[in-house]
Amino acid sequence: MDFFPELDVSALQAEAIARGLYGVALVDGVHERELALITDFYGAASEGARAASIERVGPLEPKDVAQLLVGPEHRELFVKAAFLLAWADGQVTPAERSKIADYAKALEVSGAAQIKLEAQVKDYLLRPLAPLSNVEAVSAVAKKLGV
Repeated sequence: MDFFPELDVSALQAEAIARGLYGVALVDGVHERELALITDFYGAASEGARAASIERVGPLEPKDVAQLLVGPEHRELFVKAAFLLAWADGQVTPAERSKIADYAKALEVSGAAQIKLEAQVKDYLLRPLAPLSNVEAVSAVAKKLGV
């Protein structure tokens, strides 16, 4: 199973996802890595749109993101991307988790699905470490991710 399955995303949907992710990032201050992830996604999905436009137009509220992401695949993509974004600085704060839950509720992504999606994110983040021989370091990273 691909971490991010191939989905058609319109420019309007890409902007909605990026602006929703920006809303998650704003919760504890936008970190450089978070902005880079948003920029990469938005640029790739909307064929070169600039990140500065995300900062200029600001975040979208959960209900607005939900209006533009109508299919379950797109909705789960958003929640998965939100968890990946939240983990970009090494931890998910309670405020970030609450904001993601707000978006997930508006997107009708269940609590069980959120747990599954976050587990997929953790697995994705740990996968590159699996071949390392330093088991203690890999274990420390896994522990930090709560795995």
